[in-house]
Amino acid sequence: MQKTELIKAIADKTGHSQKAVGEMVNAMMEIITATLKDGKKVTLTGFGTFEVREKKARTGTNPSTGQKIQIPAGKSIKFSVGATLKTEVTGKAPAKKSAKKKA
Repeated sequence: MQKTELIKAIADKTGHSQKAVGEMVNAMMEIITATLKDGKKVTLTGFGTFEVREKKARTGTNPSTGQKIQIPAGKSIKFSVGATLKTEVTGKAPAKKSAKKKA
């Protein structure tokens, strides 16, 4: 599904105009982007969490030459799926966390 299809589906489901829904989707994407740029995470309960992870500099290998190369430090965006979304898509209930025993 592409963005325009998502906007149309939301408009059909909610009865709002595609223009209004498009503005809301764009605003949501801008807010999520700005929040991640500020180094904060975004949690949509039941859906998932977006967060920025710092990656350390490391040594890698050029696959075509086999030569060692230095890969600089950087950032990556990680998405962790929420329990509700995981259950809906996979049909499997999330694993329960084990309770810690008190001594």
